[in-house]
Amino acid sequence: MAEYNFNDIEKKWQTYWKQNATFKTSTSTDKPKFYSLDMFPYPSGAGLHVGHPLGYIASDIVSRYKRNKGFNVLHPMGFDAFGLPAEQYAIQTGQHPAITTENNISTYKKQLDNLGFSFDWDREIRTCEAEYYKWTQWIFIQLFNSWYNNESNKAENISTLVAVFEQKGSAGANAHTDYEGSFTASEWNAYSEEEKQALLLNYRLAFLAETSVNWCPALGTVLANEEVKDGVSERGGYPVEKKKMQQWSLRITAYADRLLNDLEALDWSDSVKEMQRNWIGKSVGSTLRFQLEKFDDIIEVFTTRPDTVFGVTFVTLAPEHPLVAKITTDEQKEAVDKYVLWAKNRSERDRISDTEKTGEFTGAYVINPFTKTLVPVWTSDYVLAGYGTGAVMAVPSSDVRDFEFATKFNLPIIQVYEGEFSDISKENFEAKTGKVINSEFLNGLETKEAIHLAIQKIEELGVGKGKVNFRIRDAIFSRQRYWGEPIPVYYKNNLPYVIEESELPLTLPEIDAYQPTETGEPPLGRAKDWLYQNKYGYELSTMPGWAGSSWYFLRYMDSKNDGSFVSKEAQNYWQEVDLYIGGAEHATGHLLYSRFWNKFLFDLGLVSNIEPFKKLVNQGMIQGVSEIIYLITDYTEIDGVAPLSIIKQYFNFEENGNVRLVFLEKEFVTKNKLEKHTSTIHIPIEFVDSVSHNLNLKEYINSEIGKTNIQGGYLFLNENGYLFKGKFSDESFTFYCSPLVEKMSKSKYNVVNPDNIVAKYGADTLRMYEMFLGPLEQFKPWNTNSIDGVARFLRRVWRLFYNDNNEFIVSEEAPSKEELKHLHKTIKKVEEDIERLSFNTSVSTFMVLVNELTNLKCSKRAILEPFLVILSPYAPHITEELWSKLGHTESISKAVFPAFNEEYLVESDFEYPVSINGKVRHKLNLPLSLSQEEIQKEALSTEQVTKWMEGKTPKKVIIVPGKIINIVI
Repeated sequence: MAEYNFNDIEKKWQTYWKQNATFKTSTSTDKPKFYSLDMFPYPSGAGLHVGHPLGYIASDIVSRYKRNKGFNVLHPMGFDAFGLPAEQYAIQTGQHPAITTENNISTYKKQLDNLGFSFDWDREIRTCEAEYYKWTQWIFIQLFNSWYNNESNKAENISTLVAVFEQKGSAGANAHTDYEGSFTASEWNAYSEEEKQALLLNYRLAFLAETSVNWCPALGTVLANEEVKDGVSERGGYPVEKKKMQQWSLRITAYADRLLNDLEALDWSDSVKEMQRNWIGKSVGSTLRFQLEKFDDIIEVFTTRPDTVFGVTFVTLAPEHPLVAKITTDEQKEAVDKYVLWAKNRSERDRISDTEKTGEFTGAYVINPFTKTLVPVWTSDYVLAGYGTGAVMAVPSSDVRDFEFATKFNLPIIQVYEGEFSDISKENFEAKTGKVINSEFLNGLETKEAIHLAIQKIEELGVGKGKVNFRIRDAIFSRQRYWGEPIPVYYKNNLPYVIEESELPLTLPEIDAYQPTETGEPPLGRAKDWLYQNKYGYELSTMPGWAGSSWYFLRYMDSKNDGSFVSKEAQNYWQEVDLYIGGAEHATGHLLYSRFWNKFLFDLGLVSNIEPFKKLVNQGMIQGVSEIIYLITDYTEIDGVAPLSIIKQYFNFEENGNVRLVFLEKEFVTKNKLEKHTSTIHIPIEFVDSVSHNLNLKEYINSEIGKTNIQGGYLFLNENGYLFKGKFSDESFTFYCSPLVEKMSKSKYNVVNPDNIVAKYGADTLRMYEMFLGPLEQFKPWNTNSIDGVARFLRRVWRLFYNDNNEFIVSEEAPSKEELKHLHKTIKKVEEDIERLSFNTSVSTFMVLVNELTNLKCSKRAILEPFLVILSPYAPHITEELWSKLGHTESISKAVFPAFNEEYLVESDFEYPVSINGKVRHKLNLPLSLSQEEIQKEALSTEQVTKWMEGKTPKKVIIVPGKIINIVI
């Protein structure tokens, strides 16, 4: 039997690629370019599981294919190396995060190399290296030194804004800003340096301001909205609370319209585009001011439905709204304070999704500017402080949330629309339908006309104005931790200034510990003598994790450039990412921030494309198959023994010889008691037979309590608290696990390490199997049992080249028409599949071809050589080996992808079914070029046909060329 030794072959070619820099890319203009990119991985200590490489394999197949098609391919890899996990480990152990990160990266790179990816490692970048984050800091300085000009609709240097102020004051600047004050040119010119710098912070794209943030006390840092889930941190599950803090932020809101409008031209899925649209959340309406009774203050709301102003029955403030404390009456103070404390610690996601409305009446009232009636002011957490003004005018007859709130608290409901679908209490309710009622000058109008007239009236009365609002908020840029990019800012007279560009990078100082200082400062507060020019304090917060990943795709184009973040030559050549593959979980964080930074750099003339990612594909998740034991409350005895508890962790002996339980796991249940479960426990998959799903109890128990001095058995606890000692041979204690398809995770004990798969089956098998599992975008469960089929396929490929005596048998014999037909049909299908990223169907096509070639006993170079080229993107190691055996001295990655020839698929013969009196009696293979007369002559002279005719003369012969022959006798 021919031997296919995948271990030796794969190591050989991985070494060859590395030593010969096979995939090193140069900026070349003599070839068309193709930029293939995987989303920036964070190197966790756990390394890769088999779900992680899915997108990498897909992008690698495309990259190898494009090289064979004559493209200059950029396919880089690097690491998003700053982050909380390494810092938390540093806090726990004292080990510097750089050491942890380096170890994790080494593990990742080894695993990636073992899978045969064609990365250009010469372009590797790591966000934690000063050579890289020097340019992240440089981009921050450009943001700090820029403002957004609404007239030119782009970012400009802050000096142009200063020039406007000097000549026209604030009225001359059409800027994106939240600043509501004003000043004349003479006032500006008279301001001190400090006053000018303080004012400019209201206009800079990178600015410092007090804002409401997600504060995690346990982690000692601010978290982004996407880092918080169900009120706790996504990393570690620690409680998160809302808190006002002085923070650096970036004015991504200035780009909201462009981020929204430019989505249309992108080759992205509709679902990702829709997620971005929802996150940006554009809405057109007006502001409206409600005067508070007994106070000089007003409550300003933003509404998309000014046409419903006559239906306002209460106004609701976010719990964080600054007026809540001021206007709450003494009678309501205790209840409101208690509610605010509870509400502010809830996550934004919970507040949006929770259908159960909560709130408290403040005791205050506002005056409806149209009806002049008093309207009560409530506070409720369904109103968000960061959206709009943090206040809403509630119209329970037209808004579902307001209706739910009014219904719960028995507040009035005034109908302002009539029509078939205008009753909000009915299931067929549709907003913005019907005609206006109970609304004076708006009565009888349709919605669109009513909104327009209402805004016009609001502006006439001077109680508000038409406005476009966005859900997206400015991106908080500060993190109170050590392991991140230092923000290149120092403070003079309590005002921020950026350091000189020539002084970059500002590197992380050494500190004695990685937690906040005793006085509550971020960890950088521990740095000794860390001062700018030995007298000004640096910013003690660091950049968020997404800072370095917001522009890394540009650095890959020119990763060794010391004088620029990317040269114009390199950027003009590579332009944009042609194919970007990664998880859908980044749809509203990374993708928005990357698009924002790219547009900013475009405004400054530093990049040539307004969007960074031309085509985006979200790969589906490879799910794990967990093994579950169900826990029951029923204690019915089985074989005389009750369902019992396994002592999972460890136990100690007391002096009297009794066992003292230390950690007691929950009840296990045997196979015939699965129907009465109340909860579950995950069992590590390595202790469970993947076919029978039976738990190997002996191995499992030994893994859990093997360090104790109890041997030869295992311990159970029955319902009365007594211990029962059984033996491993007791068949009554065979436990059955139920398989459950879910996310692959360490916590679920269902992780499959790709290193183990590669060791057993080879990297080529793993690559092809992951593609074979199903369409790239779909979720699919991992099943190691079915990987054998792919392994057998590769062995059959090998046997096309070698006989059972391990002799190389490829011949120079000319191929037959049938062999060429099978080959070119496969070439056509594989090329089409790769272009549309349908990799799973290509694997099936390869299998069909190899079966056909095996049946034909084809070992001809003219067939096998092009076959290796089209297979090589999927299985690069085995194809490199066989390519070299065919006498080639260059890598198969430099071969030309074979051209599909249509003429080989044109059939010259057809197998006609020959029917006699309507029944098929024979099949006759004839050339398609024959005329009907020639076909009839051949059919009637055939021995099998004449036998069925029994010497009779046919009455009629019906011939449809290329389809049937029917003889009527």
